[in-house]
Amino acid sequence: MKIGFIGLGNMGAPMAANLANAGHDLTGFDMADVAVDGVAMAASATEAVQSAEVVITMLPNGQILRAVADEVIPAMTPGAALVDCSTVDVDSARAVAEQAVSAGLLAVDAPVSGGIGGAAAGTLTFMAGGSDAAFSKASPLFDIMGQKAVHCGESGAGQAAKICNNMILGVTMIATCEAFALADKLGLDRQKMFDVVSTSSGYSWTMNAYCPAPGVGPQSPADNGYQPGFASELMLKDLRLSQQAADSADADTPMGQTATALYEQFVEQEGGLGQDFSAMLPRFEKRGRS
Repeated sequence: MKIGFIGLGNMGAPMAANLANAGHDLTGFDMADVAVDGVAMAASATEAVQSAEVVITMLPNGQILRAVADEVIPAMTPGAALVDCSTVDVDSARAVAEQAVSAGLLAVDAPVSGGIGGAAAGTLTFMAGGSDAAFSKASPLFDIMGQKAVHCGESGAGQAAKICNNMILGVTMIATCEAFALADKLGLDRQKMFDVVSTSSGYSWTMNAYCPAPGVGPQSPADNGYQPGFASELMLKDLRLSQQAADSADADTPMGQTATALYEQFVEQEGGLGQDFSAMLPRFEKRGRS
């Protein structure tokens, strides 16, 4: 398949490389001067999408996605698919999909879960929104770049699923870190706490698979000085998107609001920038009740 790939950063580059390794014909474009094995680099986004059957984008935010869409949609071949794997606001995802469909294209919003490691290993999870035909066109490529793709509904549903999932993730990580900090102050051994909680009603992904306490549970960023697997500023981005969506939908999300405020404080005022989102634990360790 002839594929254009726009946005070859930490996530996009390994995703594109996996597609090239699988035998697809890739032309890529990025604002930075990058090189990806098996990917021919174009001088512009418009050049990258010429004659492509599928165009994949992996971009930082909705504003940039809209600008790229304005540039590339007129240059795409009718019947081709625009597959956006960025994590952006639902309104931007739907607007770009509508623009693509109006131009005779298929459109899929398909944000991912799994991080840089999942992108490199080809084990991402895709949460996809769009028509059945659009999802079917992109599905073989999802199978190469990831281990699972869920068709969540019409345009915007993929972004909605990602945002709701990561709101749960942010809230749950804060609760897990608070609980460990409280256990410390109550004199409860961390390993004993893990042994109880991980097999009882406090079970969660943040406890059992990504424990924020070093030396407890499976290996996680906590065991590597909180070097990011998923950076705090990226969690903040997703939480902000969740609250933007909640405002748009008139949804009451008090825990989401609180988590957003805490990560804002952590990233912008307390040195959390560049640390894993589980580094909330040492933050809570240092604090008393206020």
